[in-house]
Amino acid sequence: MAPPIARSPRPPPHPPQRAGQLSWGGAGPWAPQEAAAGVKLPRRGRAGERGAGRRSGARRTMAAAAAPGRARRGAPMYSQKELTSKKRDEFEDILEERRLSSDLRYAMKCYTPVIYKGLSPCKPNAIKSAVLQSEQVQYVIKQLAKEMGESPDIIQEEATEILDEMGHSMQLRAVRFFAFTLSKIFKQLFQRVCVNEEGMQRLQHAIQEHPVVLLPSHRSYVDFLMLSYLLYTYDLALPVIAAGIDFLGMKIVGELLRRAGAFFMRRSFGGNRLYWAVFAEYVKTMLRSGYAPIEFFLEGTRSRTAKTLTPKFGLLSIVMEPFFKREVFDTYLVPISISYERILEESLYAYELLGVPKPKESTSGLLKARRILSDNFGTIHIYVGQPVSLRTLASGRINWCPYNLVPRHLPQKPSEDIQEFVSDVAYKMELLQIENMVLSPWVLVAAILLQNLPAMDFELLIEKTLWLKGLTQTFGGFIEWPDNLCAKKAVMSGLTLHSNIARLVEGRVVLNDKGVEDGAIGEIVFKHALAILMCATYRNQLLNVFVRPSLVALALQMTRSFRKEEVYSCFSFLRDVFSDEFIFFPGVSLKDFEEGCFLLTKCDAIQTTQQEIYPTDKGSVLLSFLSAMFRPFVEGYQLVFRYLSKETKEAFTEKQFIPGVRNFVFQLLEKGKTQCYEVLSSDMQKNALGALVQLGAAKKKKLSSGFTYTVNQEAVNKILDMFDARIPVQKPVAARL
Repeated sequence: MAPPIARSPRPPPHPPQRAGQLSWGGAGPWAPQEAAAGVKLPRRGRAGERGAGRRSGARRTMAAAAAPGRARRGAPMYSQKELTSKKRDEFEDILEERRLSSDLRYAMKCYTPVIYKGLSPCKPNAIKSAVLQSEQVQYVIKQLAKEMGESPDIIQEEATEILDEMGHSMQLRAVRFFAFTLSKIFKQLFQRVCVNEEGMQRLQHAIQEHPVVLLPSHRSYVDFLMLSYLLYTYDLALPVIAAGIDFLGMKIVGELLRRAGAFFMRRSFGGNRLYWAVFAEYVKTMLRSGYAPIEFFLEGTRSRTAKTLTPKFGLLSIVMEPFFKREVFDTYLVPISISYERILEESLYAYELLGVPKPKESTSGLLKARRILSDNFGTIHIYVGQPVSLRTLASGRINWCPYNLVPRHLPQKPSEDIQEFVSDVAYKMELLQIENMVLSPWVLVAAILLQNLPAMDFELLIEKTLWLKGLTQTFGGFIEWPDNLCAKKAVMSGLTLHSNIARLVEGRVVLNDKGVEDGAIGEIVFKHALAILMCATYRNQLLNVFVRPSLVALALQMTRSFRKEEVYSCFSFLRDVFSDEFIFFPGVSLKDFEEGCFLLTKCDAIQTTQQEIYPTDKGSVLLSFLSAMFRPFVEGYQLVFRYLSKETKEAFTEKQFIPGVRNFVFQLLEKGKTQCYEVLSSDMQKNALGALVQLGAAKKKKLSSGFTYTVNQEAVNKILDMFDARIPVQKPVAARL
């Protein structure tokens, strides 16, 4: 029986509102409805609710239009639940208690977390010894010694140095230091830090049952600090956290992070077999011991645009291997959504996207950043999702034969089925993160404002914000509306918090690009782009809610046809093109199309028959709004493709491509030939180039110095013609490119 999570009573908070949510993965394979005896948390406040709605009628298919693809084995991980009323978890502000009691007492509290099956905590040095003595590492050492003609002792010494660089050395003293310091900092920076208590309760239960892997979204450096702070607050075992080697360059701070549970990995292993073997075995040893959750970011790095990045599979594959080799009975994967009302690095990200180099992590840089302590960054919402059983996900999907026939310690390349399974799990986890992101009123304001530049009447902005709030909830968005605030005060509150981005001037809301009229024209373009990219960071948080119906709206606009097969072909083409911009589960294009159509039908924006889709008179405003929301991506990709079709003849690197396309767009902006400032973002430029590679219109070649690209200009021109509706969009055509 697990002990209760002791928390002080709170006044009931107002919960985020959510209606009509579509689930991307069902309730989860491990979804206990009630806690075990003794772990039930006190109830606080009212749970948010989802609006009701139900899908009716037979599921229509368009097999003739669907692109051929490889069938995925077993039961699908991606599911579309019917829209049903569902009670939401409650949120609690964990900073409220910190404001009322001593931070020193909090840091020095009795901390006795319950761990996996009551095992004794494993000392960091014991983990290192186990890694060095493991059969897998010893096998690689012997193989390398034989190949290189070196003594195994020399290779063993190198492995020890790798472990010393990599390994954590968690100490309670360092944890208490961070608990005290972060309490001071978080109370200064944030108004509230809201956490779903039921999620914490589920996590406590999961940690005692099986090894746990925490998979948070990644928008800020605050993410991993906040999660450790949260688990310490709830007396749960602190995670060991995969961190970039860059942090070791921060004097004192890097060592403090190591002692708080961070272990460090190089950005690239460069084919170093010994490093890979030591790192993989280190992670797997910590997972098998189960004494602490393992935490890492599926996205690999912070998202500079607030859109979820496509997942990286390396670490996920490593933590899943002990289950594949039957060294653990099960592993729980826990998706965690961290939503910021205002992101600490918002201006830094905009500068990076415009080509200003990222500042190197350093202690001096951290000290210089202390001036942000005088700013207000609003509220953070942390939603701890349902723990997902890897064993349940793998049921009917995994062929165990390759693992049964090969000794566990021998390095083994994952089979195609395993790689596909790892990919599916990664996308499922990210979609679960997206599902539980909390949206603030400012996100709605930013989306409307970007469609009404250079200025918008304040009263009209309020009216449109209320309209978009209802639409977002209908489409399943998770909105947090401030307590007892009318729309005018909620919008004004957002403008006040984000006064560095937009301001109210004589009854009109304008972007805060002061000084834009001064200086050379290039400087004016840069300042305006900076303001737009900062505003777009918040609009982007809304795009995941609208991406599927919006692509249907764009497809209707581009095809100028009502035939469902043609609209679907265009939808599927756009989905492929934007596969690096937005997260789509692999191989379910038809389901995504049906969901988009269903949501538009629910709003009376379209009507569908067996063969056709008709926009309604009532739906013209909605379809225009959705198309306009995604228009920057369509226009941005068109500009990148135009640059590549005309300006590039020879092979080029990414470092040559980014400045080239940026200069090309700058000239168009200066001449007034485009207003698409968002294409100046290096993120969009890289994603557009990646789209051409996936469509076969560009080739990516790996050299010793990095990657080079060559472009098939005829194929790029065909894609441009599809965007411009000069030739019909058809899957066979796209597949031939």
